[in-house]
Amino acid sequence: MSESTLAHPSIDALIRQAPPVSVPECRAAIDEVDAVLAALLEYRAALTSQVQRLKPVSGQAGRDPRREAEIVERMAAQAPRLGSERLRRIMLAVIEESLDLAEEGVPAGG
Repeated sequence: MSESTLAHPSIDALIRQAPPVSVPECRAAIDEVDAVLAALLEYRAALTSQVQRLKPVSGQAGRDPRREAEIVERMAAQAPRLGSERLRRIMLAVIEESLDLAEEGVPAGG
């Protein structure tokens, strides 16, 4: 991953750490990544809820397949090892769950 594709210095610092050399170190690193990922997913869901409040047609009916494809394409450029198809499946789940959460009206953080 090139430096220009990284979005935030704290993520850059996280992925530039020395590689772990044992199973416990690998698991600790995975736990750290998972914590950051959970926070980012929570924030993304909150942003999705805000978009749904601002759009004239919200929820599944207001989905924009072109925008979703652009998201996947951008992410695939940043994470080529994962590939477009795998990222499409991952992001489909993220988008659908975020929309479901927005439709349920669950407040941020809870």
